[in-house]
Amino acid sequence: MTDVDASFSFLSSIADILKDDFNSNYEEWEKSPFVWVKSLAPGTKGKFGIRLISSWCGAKGFRTDSCPDSEADLLINGHRAEVKFSTLWNAGFYKFQQIRDQNYEFLIAIGISPFDAHCWVIKKSILYDNVIGHQPQHTGASGTETFWFSVYPEDPPDWLKPLGGTLEEAIVVLRTLSSRRAR
Repeated sequence: MTDVDASFSFLSSIADILKDDFNSNYEEWEKSPFVWVKSLAPGTKGKFGIRLISSWCGAKGFRTDSCPDSEADLLINGHRAEVKFSTLWNAGFYKFQQIRDQNYEFLIAIGISPFDAHCWVIKKSILYDNVIGHQPQHTGASGTETFWFSVYPEDPPDWLKPLGGTLEEAIVVLRTLSSRRAR
């Protein structure tokens, strides 16, 4: 065995010891129908989230179209929607990231756990009250470009509770918002 091989072997044995600290819920995900999603690159996960929501909404009777610009992800019954996707983090929460103040009417936050899914449909005015301008993602408290929020699905913040949670609750909210006349 060469020194290079021995060094690599030593490093991989350290990584093997540390893996449980970083993959505490890996075994749960191994049996999940969404296990393959965990290995996608972040940008690809976002595209998957958009296609998942588009297909799900279409199956639920909504008309979905691509947005004609980059200010929103989808048109749902003619309404501009932004989609944010997260898998459940090891600590038991979803983190919805890269939220921008762009031209959309509502944001759909879809979270996938190994054997469950959670979804919230959030009007932009509610994002202004709770996320945009309040929870910067970059450059500390002075950040103004992107925002984020975390949700423990079993204990969402009060402002988020009436906006979904289960897939069925999110569809009710989406039907209410998307039935209003598009701007």
